Formats: sequence, structure tokens, C-alpha cells
Amino acid sequence: MTHDMPTPQLEKPQYLNRPDGLKIAYHHVPGKRSDVQAVTPGVMFLGGFMSDMTGTKATHLEAHCIRQGVAYTRFDYSGHGQSSGKFADGTIGKWASDAIAVLDEITAGPQILVGSSMGGWIMLLTALARKDRVAGLVGIAAAPDFTEDLMWTQFSDEQKKTLMDQGALIEPTEYGDDPYTITRALIEDGRNQLLLRNPIELACPVRLVQGMKDPDVPWQTAIRLTEALVTDDVRVDLIKTGDHRLSEPDQLDVITKHIDEMIAKTAA
Repeated sequence: MTHDMPTPQLEKPQYLNRPDGLKIAYHHVPGKRSDVQAVTPGVMFLGGFMSDMTGTKATHLEAHCIRQGVAYTRFDYSGHGQSSGKFADGTIGKWASDAIAVLDEITAGPQILVGSSMGGWIMLLTALARKDRVAGLVGIAAAPDFTEDLMWTQFSDEQKKTLMDQGALIEPTEYGDDPYTITRALIEDGRNQLLLRNPIELACPVRLVQGMKDPDVPWQTAIRLTEALVTDDVRVDLIKTGDHRLSEPDQLDVITKHIDEMIAKTAA
């Protein structure tokens, strides 16, 4: 539950048509004043694995940006939420392509990307592809390279064999009723998108919010990411009691504080 005002999450989304025939569902709120839109960055939210744009963080941040008069965009990757496509057909590369398309075709001007969990990996890939458009990054339990470091290397030999032989592994999750479908394509494509093994050539400011009681993404991942980023303007905010969701009121306040400071820092 969030402590914020209601947000228009029940409104019907708009759709971005992709060349492959898929439709990407999104909500976009323009900045309040046209005379500041060109110099004040907008905010674009990138959700996590099997999550959607109606979640607590996505809608909380929308309400916050509306109050601030800042442009805000949230969307569903293909195979997620209200977008078309099958989840099992998705890969990190495909979902990054969705994010880049939304950045290119729905947003205008500089953007601050806010990535939650898998969205933290997607925001990095998007920023690398569009360095001229991304003013800053805010990661929330950011999980770059998770398909390799937090899935494949943690699987038993039996799980790995099932995945390779059958093409998919069905795993239960505490974050919803539907199990995770982890495909061989997801793992193999993920290896083409790995970022923590080499310097990440980004110059923009980065803020990372990470719970130390996160059972899914170790807080040390934020430190590894800090070390990999070329920019010196990186700060990590560790929340000792925080879990993976980071959706409690005080935790949401930490996130919005970093976004507000990033907007002030990067506004022309």
C-alpha cells in the first residue's frame, strides 16, 4: 500500500505499435508547463521481471511527478501487463528494445530513467544506446546480469539440464500467483547483454537504492555496479531493513528524494 494520492492507473493505456506487430501499452503524462519541458528532464519508469506498470512504485512516482509538474512515462514490456505478446517469448534484448522505442517515440527531451529490479538492467542498456537522451539514472534494487548471476549460476545441475533440454524452466515465485517461466532463450540472450564484466561507459549521474534484506538481489550487486560504472557521480543508498520491493512509505520517500535531486541537478 502507498501513502500517496490515487493515480490514474485504471485509465486505459495508449499503445505504441512496434515493427514486429506487438503493441506496447503505456501511460504518458506531459510536464505541466511547456516553457520548462525543454530544460527539465522527464522521468521514465522501467519495471521488473513479470511486473507491470500498475505496481506501487510506478503509480506512486507518477503521482509525485504530476504534483511536481514533471513529465512521466510508464509502460509494459512486451508479454507483460497490458502489452501484447507472450512473456515466454521475451528476452532482455527484446525488452530493452521496447524501452528504447518508448524513449524514442513517446518521450521528449532529456529523461531520467528509473529502473526497478530487472528494469535497472534495462535502464543501463537503454542509456548506453541513447546517451544523448539520458540525463541520469535511478536504480531501485537494480539487477544487471541477473539471468546469469542470480539464475543460471544458482540453478542445480538438474534445473540446468531441464532448461537446456526442454527449453524452459517453471519456477514458483512469492511475487504473484503465476510461476516464472525461465526460458533457454532468456538465459542465452542475457549472456549477450552482460554489463558487470566490463566498464560501463556512462557519464551521467547514477543513484542506487538497495535494501539489505533483499532476498533476490544481494546488496553487493549495487557495489559491483558502482565499481563497473565509469562515471564518478554514483551514490548508493542502502536501506538496512529494505526488502526487494522497497514499496513502504519511507522507502518510496527515499526514491522520490533521489529523483527530485536528480531533476534539480540535471535541469539546464
